[in-house]
Amino acid sequence: MFTGLVEAVGELVERKPTSGGFRLRIASSLAREVVQGDSLAVNGVCLTVILAENTEIHADVGPETIRATTLGMLSRGCLVNLERPLRADGRVGGHFVQGHVDAIGLVEDMRAESEFHWLTVSFPPQLAPYIVHKGSIAIDGISLTVAGLGSDRVDVQIVPYTIQHTNLSRAQVRDRVNLECDMVGKYVVRAAELAGLNLASTRPGEVTH
Repeated sequence: MFTGLVEAVGELVERKPTSGGFRLRIASSLAREVVQGDSLAVNGVCLTVILAENTEIHADVGPETIRATTLGMLSRGCLVNLERPLRADGRVGGHFVQGHVDAIGLVEDMRAESEFHWLTVSFPPQLAPYIVHKGSIAIDGISLTVAGLGSDRVDVQIVPYTIQHTNLSRAQVRDRVNLECDMVGKYVVRAAELAGLNLASTRPGEVTH
């Protein structure tokens, strides 16, 4: 379990093919804080640390993770958001994030407003029932608040600190990002489905504030 508060930004040093997947080698100061077998969120994806030595972390990515996330698309030199799991006695400063990506989103716009930035990300229509205005969403593992919502896209405002301390400092239009909806919403939608309610019918629309 994670909180969506990024602890460090790492740099992908190598993406080495393995049987059916990849092994990622990531340079990060967190390498001294993790050991083999630990969980680590990489751009919002929960991975297992295979090796941690000096300033590098190694983690394997399997076929399903390649299919469902952006990790298989990363190239050498990419920046990745890193977070260790929440301690049982820790504070939840963001929201509960499982590290289980629901879908891949697409950056549609990144625009400045004074020292802040607005980020617009489109999402597949099947995610619409799980995202609510003023609710939480994890984008590449970053806990963010939904400030604007359409049936196929979401607007979030990024504060300067987040720009400076996450990989959003390099975000560009058409970038693909990992999306994870608030787990509370998933349980609500599932309960509604079991009660016979259909929440999946949506029509594309503009983001509204």
